[in-house]
Amino acid sequence: MASVGKILRRTFLIGSTAIVGGVAFGAYMVSRPAANPLQPGDGEAALNPFVFIDQEGVTLIAPRAEMGQGVHTTWAALIAEELDVALEDVRVLHGPPAKAYYNTAMIGEVLPNKGYDISDFQHNLGELLGVVGKVVNLQVTGGSTSMRDGFVRMREAGASARETLKEAAAQQLGVPRDQLRTDAGKVIAPDGTELSYSALAPAAAGIDPIEARLRDPAQWRYLGQTVPRIDIVAKSTGTAEFGVDVRLPGMKFASVRINPRLGGVMNGFDDSAARNMPGVEQIVDLGNGVAVVATNSWLAAQAANAIEIDWGAAPYPPETDGLFAEIAKAFDTRANSTMRDDGDVSTIPSSATRIEAEYKLPYLAHATMEPMNATALYTGTALEIWCGNQSPTFQQSTCASIAGLETEDVMVHTTLMGGGFGRRSELDFAGYATQVAMAMQGTPVQVAWTREEDMTHDFYRPGAMARFTGAVDGGQAVMLDGQIASQSCAQQAMGRLTGMQMGGPDKVLVEGAFNQPYAIPNYRIRGHIAELDVPVGFWRAVGNSHNGFFFDTFMDEMAYAAGADPLEFRLALMRSEHAPSAGCLEAVREMSGWTGQTPDGVGRGVGFTYSFGTPVAQVIEVVDEDGTIRVNKAWIACDMGIALDPGNVRAQMFGGMIYGLSAACYEEITFADGAVEQLNFPDYEAMRMHTAPEVEVRILETNTHMGGAGEPGTPPAAPALGNALFDLTGIRARELPFSKTFDLLI
Repeated sequence: MASVGKILRRTFLIGSTAIVGGVAFGAYMVSRPAANPLQPGDGEAALNPFVFIDQEGVTLIAPRAEMGQGVHTTWAALIAEELDVALEDVRVLHGPPAKAYYNTAMIGEVLPNKGYDISDFQHNLGELLGVVGKVVNLQVTGGSTSMRDGFVRMREAGASARETLKEAAAQQLGVPRDQLRTDAGKVIAPDGTELSYSALAPAAAGIDPIEARLRDPAQWRYLGQTVPRIDIVAKSTGTAEFGVDVRLPGMKFASVRINPRLGGVMNGFDDSAARNMPGVEQIVDLGNGVAVVATNSWLAAQAANAIEIDWGAAPYPPETDGLFAEIAKAFDTRANSTMRDDGDVSTIPSSATRIEAEYKLPYLAHATMEPMNATALYTGTALEIWCGNQSPTFQQSTCASIAGLETEDVMVHTTLMGGGFGRRSELDFAGYATQVAMAMQGTPVQVAWTREEDMTHDFYRPGAMARFTGAVDGGQAVMLDGQIASQSCAQQAMGRLTGMQMGGPDKVLVEGAFNQPYAIPNYRIRGHIAELDVPVGFWRAVGNSHNGFFFDTFMDEMAYAAGADPLEFRLALMRSEHAPSAGCLEAVREMSGWTGQTPDGVGRGVGFTYSFGTPVAQVIEVVDEDGTIRVNKAWIACDMGIALDPGNVRAQMFGGMIYGLSAACYEEITFADGAVEQLNFPDYEAMRMHTAPEVEVRILETNTHMGGAGEPGTPPAAPALGNALFDLTGIRARELPFSKTFDLLI
């Protein structure tokens, strides 16, 4: 095994896979490339960090984490498309922590535009700003940015590799490069002579990478098509390695107990009962809790529960009502942002009908199927970490700081993830594993959280409230004025990740409300930050997950006040503002056979949210079955511009909607005596097969710029369902989960 801090020595090594004697190609798309993290040994060459070719074939070194969203398959297709290799012949390994693997698309999201109205100049400016990601080591998977990040530079990496290999063949055969062609991993001469990429790799290592023109989309073989997932066999046979699957020689297992009053101290503990349990090897004081190291994970968890601990108080109001009282107080503070202020909301025609509504959403957990875990090995001079994570460079620097090491002495191996949703961008699970490993020097230790620890020690989606005022006149919306109050997950999370304080207007807090494509002449959205110490973070769709419900439910209320069909009401305001968004609404109208009329016992609602560059419209149908309400059918239409893999986009839209419906129907995090009350899935119900609707998805491709797929399906789900429940029952629920108001099928 290569030593920690060296990605290449005699062999190139990531995880358990070695690549011997090859050449790497890639493209950075910046004026000064970051250092290549693939450091070659004798007889090896690594020109750039993404495409590696050796005797075994082609390997994609992917900098984005695979957590079920299919990123590795589509990135492999981007490479295969230009490199002329079969998709099934591309191996994929996750890259090490490295500046070169920064996310080029994420920084552009901070620009203060609405997104749907972005000009080509603003789009290009956002791409140029992507270089800032290199400065802050932004190797992050999130924000539905992976395809926008990789679409050009992965094809450039493949094209550069192709032309460089052709040049190596040209020099060997004495044939001009432009007379050579490539196919199935070979360079082919006019006379039929074939040279494999593997055979050409050593010679290509001595050639400066050649820039190449990208192929016309008309020539694509994989992109734009539904292709088999490259990880499906391993995941179906149980051979795929997730974080909890890591096994190392001599490994021990640990379980943690952290103060349930989040952020509170640990005053002391009595571990005498746990120490006497056979198989317990070490008890580690983590400062705010303890970890028990044992010979197996079950024993470790049982021993941890046997420790008597004196927990300190929480640094926030201990009960749920007290937390929301503080959130409500934020409305009386100066707005942190006014991201949209069109017209004059104080001027309303005397003939207009005024509408007011207040909404409330609970704190939510991420509840990933695989609880948090990390495996660590500390030798005294180096540290290795194995875990599913969304932020390898931040994990590396955090663990290095804890261990008192230089960052180059820490290696992070990123495994597959059993769900992320933003939770695995956080740093706590790898940090605790580092502390435990330091107490067990020379012994690898896997620190796996129990489900209860995972549920009660999250960085939650913040609880949020909204107050909306609107006016309709002549069947049209003439004014909309919204205030949103919540903790700032962006300020908290970015502070934890970067160690820097985030200032200025918090765009994330109001996204999904200020940037909706409606031509309402008087339209204002203000965001108010609630100063609370409950740990909050990025949750699938982030601020859009709150504001999709707030904003679109209010749009439905305005349509009802105007006496208008709710779908047509939206369309009338949208057609002149953003044609792709209007196209999505028109598509779900057609797909669902929307008439605005439903028979007794059936309710239908429409929901729409523009988020992450992608407009998504949904129609949801509910039915009353002897007093129990079942979510029956759903129709989804989205327009993310180019759909690189339509099958995967459908899966993401379906999955995003189900995630949103789970939260809308059943889920909430509540507090008592400072601690979270929900411990496991019986306390935190999700949609199941018998409660999930039949779903049809339509993908449109008219958007000018590429949008995201992983998150935009979540925000419209709650308002579409709430609007359907209103159509069925006449009851307008302004608080989630809906199970508080309606008898939903469980």
